[in-house]
This record gives sequence, C-alpha cells and structure tokens, in this order.
Amino acid sequence: MPKTTVNLMFRAFSDRTRLRILHLLLKGEMCVCDIVTITRVPQPKASRHLAYLLRAGLIVKRKQGLWAYYRLTSAASPFHRSLIKCLKECFRDVPELAGDAKRASRTCCQPGGCR
Repeated sequence: MPKTTVNLMFRAFSDRTRLRILHLLLKGEMCVCDIVTITRVPQPKASRHLAYLLRAGLIVKRKQGLWAYYRLTSAASPFHRSLIKCLKECFRDVPELAGDAKRASRTCCQPGGCR
C-alpha cells in the first residue's frame, strides 16, 4: 500500500467529524442530508470531510438525481481491513457516537430515502 494512502487513512481517523461519518457509514449507504442531520454539522463542513474521506479511499460516492449517497469502500488491503475493524470496535467510547446512533434511528436513513 502506498505511503500516501496510509497517511491519508490515518489522518482521516484523526478527525472527530470524519470518525463520526465513518462510523455512521458502517450501517450502510447514507445520503448527505442524513449525515448532516445526524452529526449536526453544517452541510459545507460535512461535504469537506466527505471529500477528504473520498480522497483517502475510505468511502465512495453515488449520485442519484440531486442527491449524493456515500458508503464505505470494500477493504482493499489487510491494513484497510484492520482500520475498519478498529472503527467497529475501538471507538465505542467516543461520546458523540451514542448521540449519532440515537439521531440515526429517527432519520429517513433508508436507501433512496431522501425526499
């Protein structure tokens, strides 16, 4: 795995907002509007972090009409697989994640669910 990819992935995990977005995407594909609603960050900030995660190769984007949907990429290496495993297991004590999970249960959060 190229050094720059490893650096980007580590930096992606070093930011709380990006960590929260990655954690949300463990459940599956999400629309930007849901990510903004759940994380309670302004849309431009969410878009900036999503763009970073795209560059790091951790997520992919799908456009459908006016909406953009994001999901985690399949692990491309053992290193990438380890990061995803850590995302599932190591960050349970990040306080915002519990609030995000609660808000996620009340949003549309359905494939193609944005209106």
